[in-house]
Amino acid sequence: MEEKTRRFEDKGDKDQGGGERRGFQRRKGCRFCGEGPVIDYKDRFLLNNFVTERFKIVPRRISGCCAFHQRVLTTAIKRARHIAVLAYTSAQV
Repeated sequence: MEEKTRRFEDKGDKDQGGGERRGFQRRKGCRFCGEGPVIDYKDRFLLNNFVTERFKIVPRRISGCCAFHQRVLTTAIKRARHIAVLAYTSAQV
């Protein structure tokens, strides 16, 4: 009988190690699939949503785009940088 009570006592110390458990977040759907806006390298306001304040391209897991539209978006951002619609960096003058 003493062995059974010891086993239950050892299992009770679960609170020591970890933090709170994170809940599952619903996956974001792609904004461009279906009837969404068209990705255009001349649309500066649309492309600014997918660039950080240091003008890095936001990764797919954060932007919520599908793989196909993330590739199209990356190409559009690079084209916009090339023709000076978007900046390459946040250079401070």
